[in-house]
Amino acid sequence: MNNKNKIKVLYIDDEQNNLVGFKATFRFDYNILIAIDTDQAYNHLKAHPDISVILCDQRMPEITGSIFFEEMKDRYPDPVRMLITGYSDIESVIDAVNKGHIYRYIKKPWTDADIRSAIEEGNKYYISTSMLAVKNKELQAAYDELGKFTYSVTHDLRGPLLSVIGAIDLAKNMDDLTEIRSLLNMMDDAVKKLDEFIRNTHEYYNLKRGKLIFEKIDFNKLMADAASIFNIAGRMDNVHFISKVDQDEDFYSDENSIKIILNNLFSNAFKFQKKNGSEKFVSTNINISNGNAEIIVKDNGIGIDESHINKIFTMFYRATSDEPGSGFGLYNVKDAITRLGGTIKVESALNEGTTFIVSLPSKETEP
Repeated sequence: MNNKNKIKVLYIDDEQNNLVGFKATFRFDYNILIAIDTDQAYNHLKAHPDISVILCDQRMPEITGSIFFEEMKDRYPDPVRMLITGYSDIESVIDAVNKGHIYRYIKKPWTDADIRSAIEEGNKYYISTSMLAVKNKELQAAYDELGKFTYSVTHDLRGPLLSVIGAIDLAKNMDDLTEIRSLLNMMDDAVKKLDEFIRNTHEYYNLKRGKLIFEKIDFNKLMADAASIFNIAGRMDNVHFISKVDQDEDFYSDENSIKIILNNLFSNAFKFQKKNGSEKFVSTNINISNGNAEIIVKDNGIGIDESHINKIFTMFYRATSDEPGSGFGLYNVKDAITRLGGTIKVESALNEGTTFIVSLPSKETEP
C-alpha cells in the first residue's frame, strides 16, 4: 500500500527499544511516527495534521500519558487518543476515559492483534467524527445563510408592497390625473422591483435544488431569444444592443444555468446605464473554441466603484442605490458559473462602464 494511503499513527514512549520495536512491527501496515517525549509528539502533530490515531504509554517520566492527552485535547482534538497501561494505573485510566481525554486503553502486555484492532477501530471512529465535523460546519453555514436569506426576503418583499399600499391610499382621495399618474409610476417601479426579486429568488431555488442537465448548446439561438426581449428594453431607453456569436463546434452545458447567467448580466447592463447618456450600448461577444466558451458582456453605463468590485457577487449586496434591485442577480450568476466549473472576471470604472468576462468549459461530449 502506498504510504500516503496508510493510516498515520503516532506512538509515544520513553523507552527507545519500545519505539524501535513498535515501528518495526507495524511499519508495513501503517505510517508510523514515533516520539520519545511529549515535545517530539507535539512536533509531529504540528507537522502532520492528518495523524488519526495516537498511542501513548501511561508511565512517562515528565508527564503521564493521561495528563498529556488532557493537555493536547484542546490544541489537537481530532486524533483518536489511546493509552497503553498496566493494571496499577487503572484508576487514572478510568478517570481519563470518563473525562473524554482518551478513546480507549490497551492493557500491558499487549499483542500485535490488540494494537491492530485498536488502530483500525480508532481510525474508523476518526473518519466518522471528521465527516460529522464537516457536515456540522456545512449545516452551520447553511443555517447562517438561511437566516440572512429569510431576513432579506421578508424585508425586500415588504418594502415594495408597502409602497403600493401607500400609493393606493393616497390615490383614493385624489382627483388630479397628473398626481394619480405620478403615483401609478411609483407603483409601477415598486411592482417591477417585486417582480425582479421573485424572479431572482426562483432562479436561486432552481440553482440550489435543480440537477444540472448537460446538452448541446446553441448560443446563436440563446442570443436570438435574449435579443427579442432586450431589444425592446433598448428601444425604450435608447440603448443599442449588440451581439456577436462565433460558434463552429459543439458545446455541452446546462442550458438553464447559461440562461440565468446571460439574463442577469444583460439585465444589469441595461439597468445601470447613465440616465442622460448618449450612444448607450450593451454588447455581447461569445466565442466557442477548444471546448471553452468565452462570454464577454460590456456596457458604457455608470460603472462600479473599485471598493465594491470584490463584493458584488455576495448575496443581497448592492453596489448602488441609484436603481432598484434585490442584490440577488450577480450572486446567482456566480453560483451558476461555479456549478458549471467556470470563472468570471470584472473590469469596471465609474462613469465609463463595466465588462464581465465569463469562461465556461464544455462538460460532455455527444453520446
